[in-house]
Amino acid sequence: MTRVRLADLDAALAREGSAGLDRPGYVCIAAGKAAAPMAKAAASVLKTRLRAGLLAAPAAEAFGSFDAVPSGHPVPDAGSERAGRRALDMAASLQRDETLLVLLSGGASALLAVPADGLSLDDKQRATAQLLRAGADIHALNTVRKHLSAIKGGWLASRSGGPVRTFVISDVVGDDVSVIASGPTVPDPSTFAEARQTLDRYGGASAYPAAVVARLDRGARGELPETPKPVCGSLLGPDIMVIGSRRDAMLGATGRALGLGYEVVRIDAPVIGEARVSALAHVRAAVASAQNRQRPLCIVSSGETTVTVTGQGKGGRNQEFALASAELLSHLGAPAALASVGTDGVDGPTDAAGALVDSTTLTRARQEGLQPDRFLSDNNAYAFFSALGDLIHTGPTGTNVGDLQVILLA
Repeated sequence: MTRVRLADLDAALAREGSAGLDRPGYVCIAAGKAAAPMAKAAASVLKTRLRAGLLAAPAAEAFGSFDAVPSGHPVPDAGSERAGRRALDMAASLQRDETLLVLLSGGASALLAVPADGLSLDDKQRATAQLLRAGADIHALNTVRKHLSAIKGGWLASRSGGPVRTFVISDVVGDDVSVIASGPTVPDPSTFAEARQTLDRYGGASAYPAAVVARLDRGARGELPETPKPVCGSLLGPDIMVIGSRRDAMLGATGRALGLGYEVVRIDAPVIGEARVSALAHVRAAVASAQNRQRPLCIVSSGETTVTVTGQGKGGRNQEFALASAELLSHLGAPAALASVGTDGVDGPTDAAGALVDSTTLTRARQEGLQPDRFLSDNNAYAFFSALGDLIHTGPTGTNVGDLQVILLA
């Protein structure tokens, strides 16, 4: 499992020294699942030049100049709001000779939450939960969140009293910096109208809090100021750098497989879409790519799928992806295995990173009296794999660059 190394950010900070990281003072905000290692890397480089820091993460602990605010994910909580308001205050407090250094990683959008005027944290929680249940992808989710927020969509940078420098570990396919963490330091190209249309696409207005719908309606009519756009003065051309992405996880997996003696095929196109549908298409494409290749063969891919929840069970997109792949693997006529995991070590509302299936999964399931289709239709992949002992547990990894899929063919 890929983990954040302090050297990753150390090197990035060193490379960028001539581009602004030579000022006498810094205030640092680190938010996301990799916030702690990123903050420690920044502290090791900046040393006494770091005046103050904020760490917002699910189990954040203070150290050195960094205060910590434990925050909620994937649904924001009271800690998320405290962290968001503290971040805005720190940005506004920036002194003339200081730079605001912002370190973002997967999960930061939920971990820094400041409801816009007229909204409560409960409104945002319910809206986020509904979007997740309805299978909204990260782009759709963040389009709405940015228009319900006083910190996302460039608002944090707009509050800064000085220059802003941002380093990002991307959990978004395509590495769009306006989408990663809902772009608190990046001009926002999305609009209120698009956010309102997103509600219609994922459940309809009646599924969301009335205050959320009312705000987006007012914004779409031009009655509220839009999020900062790329033409807004200091926000033109944000000073931001992506220092990690799903490709790093793929490189790590590829290197490990080569070291174990596998021939490797790397599929660079992202694995996206509805998990149970994408799984079938992906396995078929992977098997096709394996034709005339030497064995044993390892096929590596990455991306981020979604799940539209219609059942009452428990699971995550990686577990559902794996479960949907089981039948195809059983019909290949040769030993095969597939693992799909979240690089953060957490798959949906479970304690597993993902799951493993192989060409024996269906046979073993029948011996236990398990019907895969029934578990899949109930979105209950966790119970299925728990019964077989095929859940993958890594614990939190300290990073998040999306999901990784590995297929082994003998």
